[in-house]
Amino acid sequence: MFNESNPKSIVDLHFFDTKKIPGIRLQHSTILAFSRIVDIIIVALCLWVTNQYVGHSWGNSESFMATIAALLFTVFAEAHEIYYLWNGYSTIGLAQRLLIAWCFTGVLLICSLLIFFDLGTINILGVVAWLCLTPAALISFHAGRRKLLEQLRGKSTVLRRVAIIGANELAERLTKSLDSMPWFGYRLVGIYDDRDRLREDTGDSSRSSITRTNNADLENLYMDAHEGKVDMIFITLPLRAEMRTKAIIERLSDTTVSAYIVPDVFSFNLLHSRLTCFQGIPALSIYDSPLADYGWLKRIEDLMLSLGLLALFSLPMLLIALGIKLTSKGPIFFRQTRYGMGGEKIKVWKFRSMTVMEEGAQVNQAQRHDPRITPFGGFLRRTSLDELPQLFNVVSGSMSLVGPRPHAVSHNEYYRGLIKGYMLRHKVKPGITGLAQVSGFRGETETVDKMAGRVTCDLQYISNWSLLLDFKILWRTLFKGFISEQAY
Repeated sequence: MFNESNPKSIVDLHFFDTKKIPGIRLQHSTILAFSRIVDIIIVALCLWVTNQYVGHSWGNSESFMATIAALLFTVFAEAHEIYYLWNGYSTIGLAQRLLIAWCFTGVLLICSLLIFFDLGTINILGVVAWLCLTPAALISFHAGRRKLLEQLRGKSTVLRRVAIIGANELAERLTKSLDSMPWFGYRLVGIYDDRDRLREDTGDSSRSSITRTNNADLENLYMDAHEGKVDMIFITLPLRAEMRTKAIIERLSDTTVSAYIVPDVFSFNLLHSRLTCFQGIPALSIYDSPLADYGWLKRIEDLMLSLGLLALFSLPMLLIALGIKLTSKGPIFFRQTRYGMGGEKIKVWKFRSMTVMEEGAQVNQAQRHDPRITPFGGFLRRTSLDELPQLFNVVSGSMSLVGPRPHAVSHNEYYRGLIKGYMLRHKVKPGITGLAQVSGFRGETETVDKMAGRVTCDLQYISNWSLLLDFKILWRTLFKGFISEQAY
């Protein structure tokens, strides 16, 4: 019982008063914040250098380009999480993201120049040289920054000594992450876990797959931490080990180490998970959509590309419409109800390729030598030209160029009870093409296994979504997505 005459009890009560405990703050990097400023300077400086090289004086158009490019690149760099401390991209991965961010900047910048300036007043050679020089300079700066930090933090007097409590798969993943980021300046002292003794006492027969340090007893770690031989400790015990984690933290409070709890969230099937904070209260999403933050970016991609494709295919679409009218009776277009993002029902447009238009509780998938398919419709289906009207769906916003293919409502209701996570594919807009289509899962899904393979690709796409992935899928669609033996 609390004793008012005991001063230590008063101090303990005050310290653990939840009203006095501040919320959790996100960690920020001053170096990365400084990098934002340097990147803006590099963009403007490269423009000045290229103008000097081609002998062109600085004018209003150059001021406009430098300002717009700096603003656009900042937006796209943030969208690609270039300045986030936790991302841990490899240097090559970081270079790819910088290049993609600058490519989007360049495209929108050129569009702005076409709208606001007379091309005759712009030094085209200087602009082209600038667009090529800037990404090289940005990538060189960021690679050099990491290399410099690796050299500075690699000294024994600067290295932060790290220990991990918990010999499990999560500790193994953390070890690989620390090894892949030498610029962070971490040196792993060892992985400690004395649960072998606990297993003998409790009869727990589970085994970890990671090799431990020789000093497996946590008492040795507590002693090293107390003597200042360890700087940071990561606790990777399972979520169910709450009381054990509390006991470890209590022991570490008598040391000066920085202790971190690494929750084993990877035991869940994460779908584009992200960490957020509500007034200092952390929350981790398990099933989330990549469009929660970057829907506007994908929307810009869809509008720019779909409008361009409509202009390109306008004449072929007119010829296809004429061919449908001349070869079979019925309307040119076929609209079928499908599930869109969030499970909302949408109408998907297609060129009619069959003599019947099924819509309802029972929709039969097209099969090889299906008698419902017209001769001209068979050609359209084999070449995927029947999907072209879905560009109107993309422009209207109900679909995207890249995403999980929409299925008939009856198929959704059937497979959602058979395939785990099936409805999660509706966390993004359905697409005209997708990762499943360029990975071989196209056409009829006569078995549950084939549909499960398609769903696996769809969830993989959502989990790893980026603009770069979209462009990779679109590129592969040119060679593998249009014509397929599985399309009939």
